Amino acid sequence: MPDKPLTIATYAAGASLAAITLVYVFAPTFFLDDSSSSTGKKGVVGLSNAANDCFINSILQALAGLPDLRIYLIRETHRRQLDGSEIYNVDPEKVGGEKETPWKLEGLQKGLVTLALKDVLDKLNERPIYRKTISPQPFIRAMERAFGARISRQQQDAQEFLQIVTERLCDEYHAGKKARRQSQRISTMAAPELSESKRLDVAGHNNANVEQNQRNDNENGKADTLEKTPDDEEGFPFEGKIESQIECLTCGFKPKPSVSTFVTLTLNVPQQSSTSLNSCFDGMLKREYIEDFKCDRCRLEHAVQSKFKELHRTSDAKTKERLESEISKLRTTIDEDPENPPADVELPDAKLAPKRRIARHMYISSFPKVLAIHLSRSLFALGSVSTKNLAKVTFPEKLPLGGLLNQHKYRLLGIITHKGSHNSGHYESFRRQVTPEPYSTPHSFGAEGAYS
Repeated sequence: MPDKPLTIATYAAGASLAAITLVYVFAPTFFLDDSSSSTGKKGVVGLSNAANDCFINSILQALAGLPDLRIYLIRETHRRQLDGSEIYNVDPEKVGGEKETPWKLEGLQKGLVTLALKDVLDKLNERPIYRKTISPQPFIRAMERAFGARISRQQQDAQEFLQIVTERLCDEYHAGKKARRQSQRISTMAAPELSESKRLDVAGHNNANVEQNQRNDNENGKADTLEKTPDDEEGFPFEGKIESQIECLTCGFKPKPSVSTFVTLTLNVPQQSSTSLNSCFDGMLKREYIEDFKCDRCRLEHAVQSKFKELHRTSDAKTKERLESEISKLRTTIDEDPENPPADVELPDAKLAPKRRIARHMYISSFPKVLAIHLSRSLFALGSVSTKNLAKVTFPEKLPLGGLLNQHKYRLLGIITHKGSHNSGHYESFRRQVTPEPYSTPHSFGAEGAYS
């Protein structure tokens, strides 16, 4: 589809919007391109909705339109096949320090959901010559097997399902990466030492040559290890990082920002008749002010003042020496690291520390390759039933995020909308009809006069 300015509006019927990077996330399935074309509809693979599965089907159809996700799934499934299952097997007797149970850890390392999602997305991206419908049940059963629980079909939410799926895929990526690194460490530790014959001066080779050969062997071994464990590889495409920074408006102290990872971003829709996606982002990323906060640096300054008062009141030499030492330690800490006060200095009760006004703002520090956005429309009031925010939200086809020097542009690839009330309704999925490579099945589309 040729690039052109486009603004799409989701009206009161839209309960949620998931932006998927090159997507925005939002079944029957409809297309953002040529949705009225009868020839286009014949090439669509649909999903059967046998048991209130629209919240599942809409997510699968949206995910099927993400080329970067499909490339990731191909890479991860083929990597596990090439490595061999023994790397990802779990010995129940050797998982004492792990959070997960052995069966769940093995499922994470083997990528059960990764493989199942690849299979269903491949089928959805086939190019049939007739209308075709497939069942989402194999993927649903894989999800239930991965979590050891049944998926209820009663009043489920598409955004919650997307969150569960993406979090599980992210966990499987990191579990597989950890298993490969552990296997490489074991292989390195178990590698035999250089044979005695290499250390001896044999057949006219002098010791200098032998030592040079050993150095070369060691360097090659290190290079091989680095090639097998790349730290700069592209990870799970939905995973990003967001940081929260606070600043004391009294002393100006900025503690280290808190960092958290995300696979989807939830934006609150303001309670007004209409708004824009940019306004929803501003609501999350804007600078906000918080009262009655206990600043770490101000608390140490308060402790120094308290120690000084105590120092002027006392006449005992030992007490004075102790207080002077504590004041010196506190001042050093204030200058170097106010977040970690000295352990051997007793501070005044935290209740006595002064209350400060702080500013806080959040920002995306690591942008994901695929950005999923959920527009939260739930309204909650005390003593009343929760309702749905009916505000209209406009959003662009291309979404720029970040600063001028570090700007990331996302293109709309899919939308999921909800029709109905807050407690019931139906999900519908919109995705682009023309999907870039990798195709599930080869075809000659776009190659005039050629067949393959």
